[in-house]
Amino acid sequence: MLSPLREHLRDTFWFAPVATMALVVLVWWLCDGADRAIVDALREEGEYEALGDLVGIAEDAKTVVTTVSSAMMTFIGVVFSISLVAVQMASGQFSPRVVRIFVRSRITKATFSVFLATFVLSLLVLTSYESETDPQYVTSVPLVQSIVTLALVGLSLLLFVAYVNSTLRLMRVGHVVDRITQESFRVLAKMPWYEGGGGDLGPVTGHVVHRGRAGVLRDVNVVRFVRVARRHGLVLRLLPRTGDFVVPGTPVLAVHGGAVPKGLGISVSVGIERTFHQDLGFGLRQLSDIGLRALSPAVNDPTTAVQCLDRIVQFLAALAHRPLGAVEYREGRQGRGPVRLVQDVPEWADLVDLGFAEIRGAAGTSPQVSRRMLAGLDDLLSMVPEERREPLLRHRALLVELVERAVPTAADRAFALEADRQGIG
Repeated sequence: MLSPLREHLRDTFWFAPVATMALVVLVWWLCDGADRAIVDALREEGEYEALGDLVGIAEDAKTVVTTVSSAMMTFIGVVFSISLVAVQMASGQFSPRVVRIFVRSRITKATFSVFLATFVLSLLVLTSYESETDPQYVTSVPLVQSIVTLALVGLSLLLFVAYVNSTLRLMRVGHVVDRITQESFRVLAKMPWYEGGGGDLGPVTGHVVHRGRAGVLRDVNVVRFVRVARRHGLVLRLLPRTGDFVVPGTPVLAVHGGAVPKGLGISVSVGIERTFHQDLGFGLRQLSDIGLRALSPAVNDPTTAVQCLDRIVQFLAALAHRPLGAVEYREGRQGRGPVRLVQDVPEWADLVDLGFAEIRGAAGTSPQVSRRMLAGLDDLLSMVPEERREPLLRHRALLVELVERAVPTAADRAFALEADRQGIG
């Protein structure tokens, strides 16, 4: 949460395969050294018969290694094709925002990484084979290397099974909305408990202006901001919310209590799309997108919209009694020192609107969705304190008004306005 580097690497697909291929080169070098050490030890002891047996075993393994090296790239192509089809289907059926789930999938990255590592290792092992097979003159027998290669082949097969299972799960809407909800709760769990509002920070003594490219504010380096603010006795406030689009010249930080330190702008990360890292509303944004697309005339899948509403209600229920408005980061390991950074997050009304507004607008002719939304709103009304009831009551009244306008028959209206946690069932 505090350092965005790990999250940025998870949003890339190149890092894990490249790191794994670099690691496998090191493994091959160590295995080659072990093979040479075994040959030298047997030669010093005069065990030429045992050395000849090793040469024979290695030659038998060479056939397998050669087959692996030629077939692995085809295997990689098959897996890559499966990924492209799955991503295309998920993007068209759910939302383009869910593509990041496939990009961040650990099992997908592990599968590609191990496949590429197996291919690279098999090529390196083949270069270790010598034309000389006489035990008295051979300098290296790639026995350990061949064993490691076969072990990677076995691991590749296991990962392929796990990868296919994981990909099929991610093509099912229930698992997609569950993954989105889990990531939303991870963001919530990493945020410190705060009182909201930011308090009195004192007069603004300067601003930090964004100088980089235009894009979406993905996250900020909280650790560095707190450290710099503590060193200079300042309080920093992040002006745009995470997920806002910023252009060059936009003030991104307000400085309270002193001069503006140099180099703060580099700790603000701007990209082409939003991420979960510090974005409390991004999960609701994705759930709303999936539910809205499900209710479009081209798809007409109200059950998917109900599944999204289930998770929206779940997430809002977790926020029912949590202070919102501004996250306060304090100095000290326990976070009990003075406030050094204030980061705005959506208010309760903002999150309620994000979760319900668009789906409600498309739910007038879908009794399954209107019934589920009414039940969800009633459940939330029973949980939240009095000061948070207004946006829920507003959405409930607007939904009732919409259904009354869209449904001409009184019996159908009464049915559509009956709260039901399963929609229709």
